[in-house]
Amino acid sequence: MTPINDKADHDMYNGSAEVCSKPESLGLSSVALEEALQYLSRNSGKNGIDQLVITRYGQLVFKGKEANVKHGVWSITKTFTTTALGLLIDEGRVRLDTLAADVVPELAAYYPTMRLRHLASMTSGYRAEGDEPIGTYRHGPSRTPFIPATPLFTPPGSRFAYWDSALNELGLILTRIAGEPLRDLIQRRIGAAIGWQETDWTWGVMGEIDGIPVNGGAGNHDRHVIISAEALARWGQLFLMKGHWQGTQLISEAWVNAATSVQVPVNLLSGEGRGVYGFGWWVNGRQPNGERYWPNQAASVFAARGYNNNICLVVPEWHMVIVRMGVDAADVIMEAKVYDRFLQLLGQKIA
Repeated sequence: MTPINDKADHDMYNGSAEVCSKPESLGLSSVALEEALQYLSRNSGKNGIDQLVITRYGQLVFKGKEANVKHGVWSITKTFTTTALGLLIDEGRVRLDTLAADVVPELAAYYPTMRLRHLASMTSGYRAEGDEPIGTYRHGPSRTPFIPATPLFTPPGSRFAYWDSALNELGLILTRIAGEPLRDLIQRRIGAAIGWQETDWTWGVMGEIDGIPVNGGAGNHDRHVIISAEALARWGQLFLMKGHWQGTQLISEAWVNAATSVQVPVNLLSGEGRGVYGFGWWVNGRQPNGERYWPNQAASVFAARGYNNNICLVVPEWHMVIVRMGVDAADVIMEAKVYDRFLQLLGQKIA
């Protein structure tokens, strides 16, 4: 559990940074860091903190021994899909209020008023053929997500329903607009600039439209982004920096602010994302019971979350990114309260 002290990694996040040998050089307490790491390890599954990366001010604080291991990140993939939407909005090729049926006419029969903002915020009511529950998997498990079926609810925007088929459909729509796979769009516009090599990450394909591969928008059925914790930390750093990287604005600050702030009103009729969901990101707003998602943390904290205890957590007040990856949901489900307590411990005497 020793903080990283490998000079070879010194330029991971900005060219002039040096990796700290002591957390105190970055305003952290070594004792608090050790206590927080031990707590997280005790409350994790088999992967523990092996795939944990912590950065502050763009410098490495801690890197687990398997931080370079690549595997799928499930629903963290949703933030890649919504980021593609942000890039296309920045280019003026689409708007949040674009009607989905204007891009994919087959949607008009069931979803004439569904807009891209509804799909990106899980308030669309979109349901596909084959979305009946598969065991405990009840949130849009269809293997044919591009075939629309009777809505979960109407009108769009009236409820929240975390639904994988909705993000897969959004991926299809965005691919048609982009005219290329979303993976190619993100690697060209963002990935290369933040230091991802072509081999650093892949993204599974769910189908195709107009002969173009459609990357899985939701991350289900193994059509997800495959990446390492170390590389994913760069993604978190980009959002921490509001889309800015080494002198270049890779995606607009306006989009980052929108994606990582509450887009699901707390007063909707139902849904666990009320008051705490943005565009693909979970945010620290207030839930219907008045409690924040991470109760003891600042309102600005946000995270990408995926099955199997995968998380990319951003703490703007601390200039910090925390990535924990694993494949250990069978051992334990690491709920929000675990990270809330982890941050409490880590933040002792923070400067």
